[in-house]
Amino acid sequence: MHQKNTIEYLSKFDLVFWDFDGVIKESVHIKTAAFEKLFFAYDQKLIAAIKKHHEANCGMSRFEKIPKYLEWVGEDVTNEAVRKYCDSFSANVFNSVIESPWVPGVREWITRNYQDKYFVIVTATPQEEMEQIISALNIDQCFRKVFGAPTKKKLAIQSVLGNTNINIDKCIMIGDSKVDLVAANTNSISFLLRKTPLNMHLQNCYDGPKFDNLDYE
Repeated sequence: MHQKNTIEYLSKFDLVFWDFDGVIKESVHIKTAAFEKLFFAYDQKLIAAIKKHHEANCGMSRFEKIPKYLEWVGEDVTNEAVRKYCDSFSANVFNSVIESPWVPGVREWITRNYQDKYFVIVTATPQEEMEQIISALNIDQCFRKVFGAPTKKKLAIQSVLGNTNINIDKCIMIGDSKVDLVAANTNSISFLLRKTPLNMHLQNCYDGPKFDNLDYE
């Protein structure tokens, strides 16, 4: 979809659910590098498998991925180990996500429209971390609610829909992963796919609206 057409399309919706990595910020690669760094001491084939899994499941929380990866590398999957790895991951990505480029046009569209629309973030990033990131970016005032891990995206959307009077036809999810698409479909709302190099398969399978960026002409 052409950028101008995408903006016109979005203008029809009153309630917009936003994923973050790959949709608001170009930060997916930062998470990939962080997972590689976490497990750098292990076999390169394992690291390649971890990278491949992560990139194929960008909408999945690190709380789900790290136990899986610990099992793959032969570590004990204890609460302490998972917490240690999650804390290390957060420390590695926090500033880099803040400093990463914006998806072109998205910040402008959000800041121009948040007073007239109901914006909600639904992300696999931990709740507190996401709140700190959008505060550091000075866009926290643009979002009525923020949902992060461990809350599932489909449940976050369901919760908001159940507590607002906005017609379901006026609601849309903007995401870049299959998890985002499933969350939208589960709640019978529209979906807009942000195209990235990592979701080519989804682009080919999904015949709904897609966009590259929201650059203004």
